[in-house]
Amino acid sequence: MNAIIDQDDNQSPEYAIHTRKLNLWYGTFQALFDVDLSIRNGMITSLIGPSGCGKSTFLRSVNRINERLGYVRIEGDINVLDNNIYDPAVELVQVRKQIGMVFQRPNPLPISIRDNILFGHRLHNKGSKADQDEIVESALKQVLLWEKVKDRLNNKGTELSLEEQQKLCIARLLPVKPSVLLMDEPCSALDPKGTAAVEELIWELRGEYTILIVTHNMAQARRASEECIFMLMGRVIEHQATEDLFVTPEQKETADYIEGRYG
Repeated sequence: MNAIIDQDDNQSPEYAIHTRKLNLWYGTFQALFDVDLSIRNGMITSLIGPSGCGKSTFLRSVNRINERLGYVRIEGDINVLDNNIYDPAVELVQVRKQIGMVFQRPNPLPISIRDNILFGHRLHNKGSKADQDEIVESALKQVLLWEKVKDRLNNKGTELSLEEQQKLCIARLLPVKPSVLLMDEPCSALDPKGTAAVEELIWELRGEYTILIVTHNMAQARRASEECIFMLMGRVIEHQATEDLFVTPEQKETADYIEGRYG
């Protein structure tokens, strides 16, 4: 079985996600057109564009969520850490272990905070005798949540504030040591204070994980990413360093979008 490369591999490639001629159809509707992208390892990359331009579709393709829909057809290549994730030899459980997904609205499990953190670890490391207390503490510290919840780990995760729930959902991914974190508008359900807290967390995780974040908030893209991709009608229009894309965009469509002329 070809497993996805571990992130701590000494030969980690330059690009964590690499797609070529990626096309996707929902039935007869084509949502992605010849998407060629190279997303750098260990960096935060934002994906912006108007609603319906293919941002979330692309994200879900990288985590192989779209294939659950029988009417979806995909052509082209998606490589994660130099492995074709659609290769028949790559098991879906390995893809999900190495590529974590955070959704728009927090979705903690209706179990304790502690069991939320250990859920993936127990699933992927059956029989492991690792110190579970240490795993829980480490994950919660990484998401800047430990001090707030250390005395109520047996409380249900669903009892936390929305901001804390979203951090918990991120923390739940970390014990299985993913290489890539995909975030689909992770702050859309949060107030400004919660948004700022999650953005701070994203920046704290920079370097240790490759993070690809879909956002409709262009100010957030500028604040919380190092590179930025602009998509329009299923196509990649521009991919640059974030500051360059917002200050000196190369394409007229990009300039029109960031200046609010449409979208």
